[in-house]
Amino acid sequence: MGGQALTATELAGVAGISKQTASTHLAKLLDAKLLVMDVQGRHRYFRLADGDVAHLLESLMGLAFRAGAVRLRTGPREPALRQSRMCYDHLAGELGVLIFDGLLQRQLICRQDELLELTPAGAGFFREFGIDIDGLAGERRPLCRSCLDWSMRRHHLAGAIGAALLRQMFELGWARRINSSRVVRFTALGELELRRQFALAD
Repeated sequence: MGGQALTATELAGVAGISKQTASTHLAKLLDAKLLVMDVQGRHRYFRLADGDVAHLLESLMGLAFRAGAVRLRTGPREPALRQSRMCYDHLAGELGVLIFDGLLQRQLICRQDELLELTPAGAGFFREFGIDIDGLAGERRPLCRSCLDWSMRRHHLAGAIGAALLRQMFELGWARRINSSRVVRFTALGELELRRQFALAD
């Protein structure tokens, strides 16, 4: 869900299973086109096929939560992960939830029959922030989608705008992704600008 491509050995280590078991499962997921494999020299790297697969996993996690089939731990232990992290290609964690709440409160996005919609004011806001809304509207995936945040138990913003928003924050130098981790670390100035421009509550 961090968007990385990982080897079977790395995935087996995280899952606590043997490499052979991991390879068997990975082969089935490849056959089902849920994963893609990148080959570099002797190494094979596996990653989610696309954002639709990531959304499927998010939906399964939501189903597991409602059914009570979840781990006892309610979220990431590491404070940096709880504050801000990658959720496939968009921002999750405390800051991601605050952004989502702020966008709703300012009516830049709105809920319509369980779906999210971008309002005209929201389109103007994101254009001013440097996001090509018209270009995103041509993409296959929804502009706005809510994603249940597993550390906060509330929603953050996914979809084309959620991904574009995080890319723009990286471009502006507000934040950077920590190598080999899902952690997104904001600079002091970046977090200040984020709170100012998105009118986030402390």
